[in-house]
Amino acid sequence: MKELTARLDALRGDAEPQSLDARAISAIVGNPGCGRRNLLDAAGIDKEALARAIRHPMYAQPSRMVLARGAQFEAQVKANGGAQLLTLLRQDIGLSIPEAEHEDLKTIGGNEGKLARYRNTVQRLTAVARSAQDGGTLFDHPYLKITVAGYDVFLEPDLVAVKSGGKFYIVEVKSFSVIDGQAPAAAVEGAELQAAVYIYALRELLRSHGFDEDLVADEAIFVCPQNFINKPFAARVNVRNQITAVRRILKRMHDLDTILSNLPAGLTFALRGPAGFRPAEELMAGLRLVPARYAPSCLDTCEMARFCRLEEQGSTAVLGRQVREELALDTIGEVVGLARGTRLPGPDQVEQAELLRRAQRYRDELLGSMA
Repeated sequence: MKELTARLDALRGDAEPQSLDARAISAIVGNPGCGRRNLLDAAGIDKEALARAIRHPMYAQPSRMVLARGAQFEAQVKANGGAQLLTLLRQDIGLSIPEAEHEDLKTIGGNEGKLARYRNTVQRLTAVARSAQDGGTLFDHPYLKITVAGYDVFLEPDLVAVKSGGKFYIVEVKSFSVIDGQAPAAAVEGAELQAAVYIYALRELLRSHGFDEDLVADEAIFVCPQNFINKPFAARVNVRNQITAVRRILKRMHDLDTILSNLPAGLTFALRGPAGFRPAEELMAGLRLVPARYAPSCLDTCEMARFCRLEEQGSTAVLGRQVREELALDTIGEVVGLARGTRLPGPDQVEQAELLRRAQRYRDELLGSMA
């Protein structure tokens, strides 16, 4: 492990390691085949700065207005000791919480240090786990920890709910709206993965202190604005499959030897060299040595996406993972050639060719009817 840590440190150079959060880890889980992201994140490399250095920065981040709306909604449901939240937990989703306290774990006597906050969280949660009583405390700003590729990563879920029915629940306050019972699919998918990361971390905490990890429910509780007003709405969502994926991917990240063994020993993504800032072309040449797996969804989750998309120009990867897997073809040129009949299909491409020629005929007929 020391050798792996040293190699990852060398990739990063003299820069301070960037801390991962649940959003970053869930993005890794969402695209597990991308060795480039796995390696850069494991090394703690500032991908945003690297993307700027190679002149392919990420698209604009969420507006201040959107962030402010999310913060305002979270403050609303947590106000007055979490009064609105407790009402939701009792009434809307049927959690049995006759009495509950609201305890903020953000500071310990004015100390906001990571280790102090983590130790305090461990002390408070294990005390509740040890208690035979049901119902207890709503823990605000708890601090959890997992190990990613040999590094400690601290995580801060919105809330760990009271122990109810013998279970702990992760509660996430989200700013996306639920309208007529429906929420944006992409937002829900991202929230489910983030919640799975928190559940995994909480289970690791309890397991490492001798408790059964099943004390943490497979369900996460999402609290969102309802319809077009800020009235909070709560729902329990089963994230068991996502938890399994998180566990599998994090275990794989502990073994980066396969990727590193194919990279030159002196490779580094440090932005500065002996002569000053390193040329963008030099950094890009190094990045191309690390295998990537681009998908359109990366544009919303990864700082390196625009560079990876440029690499995949002409590839079916830009059409999305599902399309690429169903076509089983690597390039758009192959797709167009088979569809138009200008390319002869190979022995294993006959079925795809027939489907593509049929789609081409439908397209031509539709365009002809619109002329």
